[in-house]
Amino acid sequence: MKITEDEVRYVAGLANLKLDDAEVAKFRADLDGILEHIDKLNELDVAGVAPMAQVLVEQTAELRADVPAPPLGNDAALANAPMRGPGLFKVPRVIER
Repeated sequence: MKITEDEVRYVAGLANLKLDDAEVAKFRADLDGILEHIDKLNELDVAGVAPMAQVLVEQTAELRADVPAPPLGNDAALANAPMRGPGLFKVPRVIER
């Protein structure tokens, strides 16, 4: 294997992850597989291939027509709200006083 358990634990520490021994072994195998795949990709001759920003160069996203429509009314907008007040959405408090 190319990656060591210490390296997996180091990266997990950088990400503030606490991994048990089984998770370290699993991630070690997974990361090793990824590195093996990258080694295979590095063997390819790409000297004549131009760099690309996107895979689908010739295709563009088809957008719907921008057609004005009447706005959604309060009753329709609030129909599925779990908590609502008179004409408004209520949300749980997220800021302490």
